[in-house]
Amino acid sequence: MSTQLTLNLNNPHFTLLHRAGLAGLWMSLKQLDAETNVRDRPGYITWELTQRQVSLQWEGEDFQVLNWLLNESFQLDDGRISLRGLDSKTMDIQSQLILHQGILGTFLQHNKTHTSTGLVSKSFILEEGKPELVARYKHLSGYIYQQAKILCDKQGKFLTKPIKVPGWLNPGTVVRHIAFSSNTSFEETPESVFVLLFAAVACCYYSIRSKLRDKRAEYALVIPEITDLAAYANWRRHRKWREEGYKDFFASGLGDAGLKFLTYITKDILAERPFKRCQVITLGTVPWASQQKTRTDLYLVEANERIERNYQVCDNYLSTRDVAGKEGLFISCSFARELIAENLARGKHWYAGLADNATSNELFQKLTYERGGLNQMVQEVEWDRESEKLFVKACHEAIGYNHKQLYKRAKDRKEVPNYEREDTKFRTGLARCKTAVAFREFITDYLSRARFMPTLEENWEGFMDLIMGAKDWKKGRDLALLALASYKRSSQSQKVGTEESAEDEDEIDFGY
Repeated sequence: MSTQLTLNLNNPHFTLLHRAGLAGLWMSLKQLDAETNVRDRPGYITWELTQRQVSLQWEGEDFQVLNWLLNESFQLDDGRISLRGLDSKTMDIQSQLILHQGILGTFLQHNKTHTSTGLVSKSFILEEGKPELVARYKHLSGYIYQQAKILCDKQGKFLTKPIKVPGWLNPGTVVRHIAFSSNTSFEETPESVFVLLFAAVACCYYSIRSKLRDKRAEYALVIPEITDLAAYANWRRHRKWREEGYKDFFASGLGDAGLKFLTYITKDILAERPFKRCQVITLGTVPWASQQKTRTDLYLVEANERIERNYQVCDNYLSTRDVAGKEGLFISCSFARELIAENLARGKHWYAGLADNATSNELFQKLTYERGGLNQMVQEVEWDRESEKLFVKACHEAIGYNHKQLYKRAKDRKEVPNYEREDTKFRTGLARCKTAVAFREFITDYLSRARFMPTLEENWEGFMDLIMGAKDWKKGRDLALLALASYKRSSQSQKVGTEESAEDEDEIDFGY
């Protein structure tokens, strides 16, 4: 008896994850084509691959054939998950580890989905002259993708009735209440479940280091919107993916993960990206389910040329860093990068919500660690309106003038000027602005104290909406805080307590 299975991207019931699964199956079969002979395969299974379809045909018992296919597609290499579709055994060890940890942190996070022999460590050097980074990971002896039991009945025949979909096939699709599992569980056809088994091959994974969400976002699962199976397979198997290091697969949040994936290869090769959008799912620990990771956010990220350009500026100046700590090297992501990338991914102004997110002195200090990068962002990013950039520059001039006056007063008293206290007063004053009227009164008072304001004098009409408008006042507040966080003192004015400090206002360096 022969069995034939035809799977097409045009299936109206397929979600993005199903399409990714079909691409993962396509990639696995393509690799098996090159490495196996038909006569050696159980049931003499054969397949036909096109740009939008996968067709399989075999003889004999379904379970035997499908079990062979899964065992060949999902393997282990020294205890690490090895995917035939990506030929991951030949990848750099750093890429292998991210793949292994990403799948265990998203699809196969539950202990029942895999068997482990314990934790092992692998160390490697990210950069010459720096300490080694030690990565710890679960050493596996098996995992659930290697078994065809979910697809077949006790007689070994491919099921015909719907199958309840467990979380390890579709993260976040779980029973809502155990007492009503029959009513709240999610079901799929056997063909759809078969496709979902291969989604892990085509998806991408990022380890999240979020300052805003902390443990609520620990991993990002990125699911591309696939419209051409062959084109995506070529793109995903490009050598650049195979050569990248451990640090390249860390992101500051959902937006950063999505935009990094969308722009990852296209900035370095001529080939056009074979998809326009991707869905990003974050998983992390929540108080009511601390024993496992829960889906905490989901968003469809789409990037146009402008968003990609601005994200590239962000990537250039607010990069992920490897930092030496007490227990060795660790990866640190920028707080400013997290805020900016999240805004870009959601189609907002790149600085939106700055005042609402940097609400504490601790978070604001994290922003100021990136002062130089933020200053470069202000200069090089593509603004929605030129008046927004000029407003930041005007605030820089006001901050610089007020710092200069503070220095002069401190010098007369033979004291060290306390710039941090002055900046804290500005930040807390902005934080207390909860209405348009309050912001207008605060910012006009602050700006009026500065006598050196050429940008304000030349462009005051363009600032009216930001200062006086009932609609744009929050935008003005965000821009004022951005100015404070990105303000760079001149090298002269940083030499506090010396006779070398600048005496004239025109010596103040605003970073332009």
